[in-house]
Amino acid sequence: MEPVPLLAIPPFPGARAPRFASPGRTVTGDPTALLTALAKHRVGGCYWGPLLPHPASVSVLDGTAKPLPEAFAWPATCDPWTLLDSAACARLSEGDPRALLALAAEVPVTLVSDNGREREAGEADAERLLEAHLAGWQWHNPFDGGALSALEAIALCGMWRALIDANRRIHSVMGIAHWKKPTVSALLWAGSPVPYNRSLTDLPEGGAVALWRTRISAAQARKLEMVSPPVFEIEDGFIRSAGLGADCVPPLSIIVDEEGPHFVPGAPSGIERLLQDGKFSTELLARAGALRAAVVAGGLSKYEKGSGEPLVRFGGDRRHVLVPGQVEDDRAVTSGGALSSNLELLRRARAEAGPDAYLIYKPHPDVLAGHRRGLIPEREMAALADRVETNTPMAALIDMVDELHVNSSLAGFEALMRGKRVTVHGVPFYAGWGLTIDRGPVPARRTTRRTLDEMVAAALLLYPRYLDPLSGLPCPAEVLVQRLNIGPLKLRKSERTIVSFRRVIGKINNLLKAGRR
Repeated sequence: MEPVPLLAIPPFPGARAPRFASPGRTVTGDPTALLTALAKHRVGGCYWGPLLPHPASVSVLDGTAKPLPEAFAWPATCDPWTLLDSAACARLSEGDPRALLALAAEVPVTLVSDNGREREAGEADAERLLEAHLAGWQWHNPFDGGALSALEAIALCGMWRALIDANRRIHSVMGIAHWKKPTVSALLWAGSPVPYNRSLTDLPEGGAVALWRTRISAAQARKLEMVSPPVFEIEDGFIRSAGLGADCVPPLSIIVDEEGPHFVPGAPSGIERLLQDGKFSTELLARAGALRAAVVAGGLSKYEKGSGEPLVRFGGDRRHVLVPGQVEDDRAVTSGGALSSNLELLRRARAEAGPDAYLIYKPHPDVLAGHRRGLIPEREMAALADRVETNTPMAALIDMVDELHVNSSLAGFEALMRGKRVTVHGVPFYAGWGLTIDRGPVPARRTTRRTLDEMVAAALLLYPRYLDPLSGLPCPAEVLVQRLNIGPLKLRKSERTIVSFRRVIGKINNLLKAGRR
């Protein structure tokens, strides 16, 4: 059998994957460490393939061209690790790279030569197979083209494997708008076409529905109420895109939470579990600190990138307080714990900051664009705020002010990353861990005290999923931050058309609202 690379990039939908392996030796490390890493990350072979249970009555897993009658035939197009979990031994042709996987899984291997002679695989075979299929290849980072060691290539495939496995329970995906699918599909893929709007009549045991709840139809809502399946809540990630979701700019980051939305304080969510009970390694915290520095240096916020130019303080030496508005009918506001209106938030901020503070109110961009509810009458804003800022990027404003008052806005988390004092009147995911001044009803179950980098590790590294806009591959957070920091990302022609149309609609909505006032 000709040497072939053991590792491959899964065929994620819409991906434009570059070359991952080319002939030539790479940095390998200890053979035992390579086998241990393969078993830890469960990669190699078709690790994105369907999970076939190994029959309990069959002990031999046979991947040869002529499998034994009493053995279970091992198809190359299925996930090898599920079969190896319950196999007593494996029978494979000489040179078959799957023998490496069996040895990594500590399953005894019988090797069959071309003339049919059989022998037990030993340590020398493991070294030979490693050289032919792993160490004898150069591995390339698909995001920047740089060199990867064999261990780094295994770990990257392990990230993809973990994402695919997290999606395997999803029987149906609901509420995903057509314009989101080009970027969301790769993040919801489990080895076969993403099951958009699949019927629930054949929902298997353990099957779940992943949904963008505010976008499901009335019929789907009724069916969900009847069937009551496990639900995975989909929301935008905290570093989403360069452009508004309300303008139909596709997300480059999403959250898929099996426990519940992160903004509903009445019950735990996945990120709350991470912050309450999670363990954060030194390596992970170092990544979090570096990522935080890159986000701050790039002037990144959820939807935009700042100019990088520091602002002159609008109010001179007065203490500057920023109050970010929110969409009043957004689930983050209506799901409990938050103030119901931007006007009430502004009133409370003024009362607490005092008359000497220079108060800056920034309306939410979706509200300004005319797509969502939350405008404050101009007379009310003028009476409470010293300045209403509509054009300056959020990150630049945060950098300039001394503190923030927020309802449940993500701007509070972005301000924490920039070392600012944050008073929270609602109950966002980042409240209650010792980093904020909490005025809202924080759940008593949030008892752990967290450092800033532990918060960043949970919120940006562990919780969301990210897509590289250039390769179309799921990627680490650092890759997307780097892409956004380099410059503006180009939308496809069809996406530009939709965005332009949405902006026209928003302007019309604003004109109609102005006419009614």
